[in-house]
Amino acid sequence: MAGAGPTPLDLKVAELVRRHGPLPFSTVMDLALYDPKHGFYASGGSAGRRGDFITSPEVGPLFGAVVARALDTWWEELGCPDPYVVVEGGAGVGTLALAVLAAAPRCAPALRYVMVERSAVLRTRSGEHLALAEASTALGVDGPVVVSLSELPAGPHTGLVIANELLDNLAFDLVVRTADGWGEVRVGADESGALNRHVVPAGERLASAGLTVASDVEVGTVLPIQMQAADWVADALDVVDSGRVVAIDYAVRRTVELADRGAEGWLRTFRGHERVGDSLVELGTADITADVCLDQIEHVVGPAASILTQADWLRGHGIEELVEEGRRTWEGSAAVGDLAALKARSRVREAEALLDPDGLGAFLVAEWLV
Repeated sequence: MAGAGPTPLDLKVAELVRRHGPLPFSTVMDLALYDPKHGFYASGGSAGRRGDFITSPEVGPLFGAVVARALDTWWEELGCPDPYVVVEGGAGVGTLALAVLAAAPRCAPALRYVMVERSAVLRTRSGEHLALAEASTALGVDGPVVVSLSELPAGPHTGLVIANELLDNLAFDLVVRTADGWGEVRVGADESGALNRHVVPAGERLASAGLTVASDVEVGTVLPIQMQAADWVADALDVVDSGRVVAIDYAVRRTVELADRGAEGWLRTFRGHERVGDSLVELGTADITADVCLDQIEHVVGPAASILTQADWLRGHGIEELVEEGRRTWEGSAAVGDLAALKARSRVREAEALLDPDGLGAFLVAEWLV
């Protein structure tokens, strides 16, 4: 429990530091989020109104309905392949999958929806409200078929990989501009075991990455180097032989955009829908995340075919049509007040949140074509 003294992961990291010296921030972040026993996602952390943060699928079913329209568009552009494999990275408890299926997309008979979730706890929860099939049989039956995996499937497949607010949760390293070049911010511990930050000269790979994406920042500037995010997109592209990879996240086009914010502005920790303090305190009790730097990913996999704000992307795939449809349904059924009418009415409120230029609407949607 938060506030009850050192957590098991605090103690584990302090012991690792004692044995091996200061650790890369990415090592500590990965443990904090994904340790199978004490990590944030193993101990109950999740998205949702009853969770720790809200993502677009948890706003309501409208986001999934728009994604379903996009899936249909891309399916038809590919010539209506059967099977049509849609892989969702960071699927959590399956909220987006549920909404997509509820929207009854035209591609449903061909759809093989593969939820990929590293957390065993969240995978178990997804099975409580989705009928999951065995991956080994998914291609041989009529769709829609939903399977759940702990990692990206072997490919290649015709279809796409989509990730909503996953890349910001993949562990990253920290570099700091010093008078002598680039340093790496590692995690150390004092004599009492309290964790702290320890700057060491950056290795060749991190120093090169810092120089590539932020050559002229001021001394003292701390930035993330997101190698895991870039590698994940590269792996996702290998899953697809014809289609696309779509990443939706709070992001910046260029890493240097983070320089003026200071680390406190882009390195975030969340618990119970509130930002909490130091990312090295009470490890495993809070989400750790940062803006995704798209230039770092493009440096590895090549330029995205398109980068749009979430608001523009949703409009391009018909969110306003769905809202208007909901408005007409409500006006025609308001006197009855049945569940369908109430759901239709809620689309207006959901759209306001999803399109908010100061919130979810400002997220970026990057697409790479294969």
